[in-house]
Amino acid sequence: MDRSIYCGLVTSTDINKEIVLTGWVDRRRDHGGVIFLDLRDREGVVQVVFDSDAQHYFELADSVRSEYVIKVKGNVRARSEATVNDTMSTGEIEVYGVELDILNTAQTPPFQLDDHVTVGEDVRLKYRYMDLRRTEMQNSLRFRSKVTSSIRNYLVDDGFLDIETPIMTRATPEGARDYLIPSRTHAGQFFAMPQSPQLFKQMLMVSGFDRYYQIAKCFRDEDLRADRQPEFTQIDIEASFIDEDDIMSTTETMVTQLFAEHMDVEFSSFPRMTYKEAMARFGSDKPDLRIPLELVEIKDLLKDIEFKVFAGPANDPNCRVAALKVPGGVEISRKQIDDYTKFVGIYGAKGLAWIKVNALENGIEGLQSPIIKFLGDEVTLAIMSRLDVKNGDIVFFGADKSSVVSEALGALRCKVGEDLNLYTCDWAPMWVIDFPMFEETESGGLTPLHHPFTAPSCSVDALKLDPANALSRAYDMVLNGVELGGGSIRIHDQDMQAVVFDILGIGAEEQREKFGFLLDALKFGAPPHGGVAFGLDRLIMLMVGADSIRDVIAFPKTQSAACLLTDAPGRVDSAQLRELNIRLRSKDD
Repeated sequence: MDRSIYCGLVTSTDINKEIVLTGWVDRRRDHGGVIFLDLRDREGVVQVVFDSDAQHYFELADSVRSEYVIKVKGNVRARSEATVNDTMSTGEIEVYGVELDILNTAQTPPFQLDDHVTVGEDVRLKYRYMDLRRTEMQNSLRFRSKVTSSIRNYLVDDGFLDIETPIMTRATPEGARDYLIPSRTHAGQFFAMPQSPQLFKQMLMVSGFDRYYQIAKCFRDEDLRADRQPEFTQIDIEASFIDEDDIMSTTETMVTQLFAEHMDVEFSSFPRMTYKEAMARFGSDKPDLRIPLELVEIKDLLKDIEFKVFAGPANDPNCRVAALKVPGGVEISRKQIDDYTKFVGIYGAKGLAWIKVNALENGIEGLQSPIIKFLGDEVTLAIMSRLDVKNGDIVFFGADKSSVVSEALGALRCKVGEDLNLYTCDWAPMWVIDFPMFEETESGGLTPLHHPFTAPSCSVDALKLDPANALSRAYDMVLNGVELGGGSIRIHDQDMQAVVFDILGIGAEEQREKFGFLLDALKFGAPPHGGVAFGLDRLIMLMVGADSIRDVIAFPKTQSAACLLTDAPGRVDSAQLRELNIRLRSKDD
């Protein structure tokens, strides 16, 4: 097409040059004898001017409309001082058009590209090719491309090899539901799409490749949220002959460089915190350290009161009683408290008790709450002393199963921090370490907190003796309350792997059927190894300040895992099903 320069790259250094531009008409303005066309491409917008001196092209310019695709030849000239537009990168110049070629027309867009906020997400996703023309989306995906390139360059320079792993594999229990692919050549059998490249990258370590990475597509058939998609992209990393500090240091440096290069943000340190401490202080294994609020345990102060709402959990080893002090929270209205009560109910809390500190110098009379009469003056004041409250504070309480209290107050901590703008900084990276190996299921069994290939921090014998309290060699990188990535040192010993499978209730026969290739590989000189996987979509979401990963993925699915653009998933004809040996059940079956 002989384009000489992108629209958004034309500057004052190009004045008096003849250039050729291609792109979409962003806006057309008729000023009587002069027509202005704002021409847009991926680099930005430039103003093109046509006047009646070029009669034929002036008439063509008069006929174009928004989103027409055109080619323009023109001369770059300076704008007059009065017409300089400081909000545009090209605002000091304009292009005087001498030729115009309409390459394609366009229907009226389904929504204004500069007014997408008022458009429902379903419309944006149905016409995604239009939505992606918006400057915001263009910038986000260009940014994603640059960050991805930086990641590849960093890892290659550090000796990591880019190796692809299969998309079609076998179904293995890794924590989420698999997407299954029926096999035509093996009747009644299925491939699974990978939840992660976990087992294959371990095979690569056994194979001696030593340092591997991949920008990998992963698939999980699970309920979706703002930060989840059925298919997502993972920065997958694995290395041999390393320990936790090695892999954490490597990836910490990588993330630090990414933010310095692309955000002009300097991370001074990544503090490390144990899982136990994180849950105790913040009620979350991915705490947002920008918020200076902490949960305080008050269980011991409430064991002897008669009020069963608090006394019951206080005397139950599986329960927790904690308080959350919010400085300056006395201004929170009763309606807001009611809203917070509904909010914690999402996490299983049966209510939200509170105490406002109006005038601490007046003792119990200076406190305001309907629960004081149930707690008693002495216990109430003891709680206030432990929390070191000041006038103007409010204290929220949680008393229930440990998991309910931690989740409810942990989420409330973040919500109050956001509502009251309590943030002390813009970015707060950290590591959470020393996770439990297992967590208890509702049926009383054990399930891996991460995955069954995570190495414990104890011996085989110690794991057999007390699996419920064993810690793992796992680590998560957290940024602003979002888990960016997680990993672990893996099990490289076949005896340890077999014991973990036994604890999980995976019998010898099932072990051979589903993981035989792994157990066999561990027999042939598997090196100590470990790795980490980062959610690329989440990382970009945080860096560009988006509310959802759907805003940083070119063609995302909806929250019901559907593609509105292509109308997928869709039905297939009976001949295809027959080839795959599949018969659909009716709803009545």
